[in-house]
Amino acid sequence: MNGVQTSLGATSGTAIAFFLVFISATLAITGWAARKTKTTSEFFAAGGNVSGLQNGFALAGDYMSAASFLGIAGLVATSGFDGLIYSVGWLVGWPVVTFLIAEPLRNLGKYTFADVVAYRLKKKPVRIAAAIGGLTVICFYLIAQMVGAGNLIKMMFGLQYETALLIVGTVMLLYVLFGGMIATTWVQIVKAVLLLGGATLLALLSLVPFGMNPLALFAKAAETYGPEVLAPGKLVSSPLEAVSLGLALMFGTAGLPHILMRFYTVPDAKAARSSVFYATGFIGFFYLVTFILGFGASVHVGRAAITSVDKGGNMAALLLAEAVGGRPFLGFISAVAFATILAVVAGLTLSGAAALAHDLWVGVIRHGQADEKEQLKVARVATIVLALMAMGLGLLFKGQNVAFMVGLAFAVAASSNFPVLLLSITWRKFTTRGAVSAIVAGVVSALVLIWMSPTIQVDLLKNPTAMLSLKNPGIITVPLSFVVGIVVSLLFPEPEAEAKYAEVERRMHLGAEDAEPAPAE
Repeated sequence: MNGVQTSLGATSGTAIAFFLVFISATLAITGWAARKTKTTSEFFAAGGNVSGLQNGFALAGDYMSAASFLGIAGLVATSGFDGLIYSVGWLVGWPVVTFLIAEPLRNLGKYTFADVVAYRLKKKPVRIAAAIGGLTVICFYLIAQMVGAGNLIKMMFGLQYETALLIVGTVMLLYVLFGGMIATTWVQIVKAVLLLGGATLLALLSLVPFGMNPLALFAKAAETYGPEVLAPGKLVSSPLEAVSLGLALMFGTAGLPHILMRFYTVPDAKAARSSVFYATGFIGFFYLVTFILGFGASVHVGRAAITSVDKGGNMAALLLAEAVGGRPFLGFISAVAFATILAVVAGLTLSGAAALAHDLWVGVIRHGQADEKEQLKVARVATIVLALMAMGLGLLFKGQNVAFMVGLAFAVAASSNFPVLLLSITWRKFTTRGAVSAIVAGVVSALVLIWMSPTIQVDLLKNPTAMLSLKNPGIITVPLSFVVGIVVSLLFPEPEAEAKYAEVERRMHLGAEDAEPAPAE
């Protein structure tokens, strides 16, 4: 691509056509799903009727956000090999989910991860704390997605930022409000297929001039930008920083509420494990493809052209699409990126609605005594509240650099949700006070240390130095949450919770059908 000639930012008839096809198809799915969504179980968990393969695609769709597609390609394009650290960090969290989380989550819970933590502990304080931790993660993730949506759609379609937010918020609300988890699941599946197919085709087109040989592409990048483009250390030079970032990405995956919620959509623990197996394969392949896209953009488009359009390099994949496939292909990839945002926001909103309706309203306020009609009504009201909140946050943070929000969401999830979830299913002596203290310690420490980090103090506030050198505090906050949970549990033992651990073990391994009934709320 010569210079920075691009049609990005101009209204594209092709992009709009692909976008309308996607919206029409997914709204048709929503109409079909609405006829099947009559109960709370169908609204939050698709009635447990999603197969392992379908849930694998949906998990991949939930996880492969626009930040993954556009952000990693941009990082690789501008930083070279080091961009892969994010791909690897996000990917290696899935074995943790497979071997530690998937089966216990499916067998012990109902709609949210708080069900698992509260199974043998005191319900009210645990559900309040878990909802706070989960909603904190969801809010930060929503801010990143909504602001990213506004900016991307403004860039891709030539629409106003506020118009883009209104479109995303309205369509997402229709998905979740009427179709619940059934519609959200199928939207995620459609999005995953489009994203995997589109990214693969883009990678293949970028390899055509190099005889379909990725090594030749990498060699050209090294020839253009120097051999250091294939060496680590440019983006993350400190080993401590690399470990801290890796911990947050790896354990954050196992603590994201919208990911954990998907394990209730399958019929049994076997399907939960198989869905993670499929998802890991899809996601691993996708991240390898984004690596090729990054190098392809740096060679076909050029770093100067990429950063002149967007300083963060987030338009690298779209510029590559235009360079190798022209405006029609750019239109298709733009529509896929938009579909990606819509699907992720729908999943986040549904998990937030579950925390508000199931954990707080039913579990805390109504003490588990709400009937089916009331639960469904509250769930839909919570969905509307979250959709309005998402659009409001998008407007509030307009023009702000919110790239750190995704990292913050992962840091909070890794530091609060994951330690509590793991301790609740593996440690007999874990107590209610320990769980609440661990969540509070994880959330507060992650927020405080991120605020003190160069990400906020230097990059955002433009101060000359930061109080903390680490950009991501995972290496401090994750162990801190574990230590606080363990120490408080030992200081304040809870014999009733310890006595119920045998029941938890039976249910984890045998499933709900063969174990004793869950304790009443």
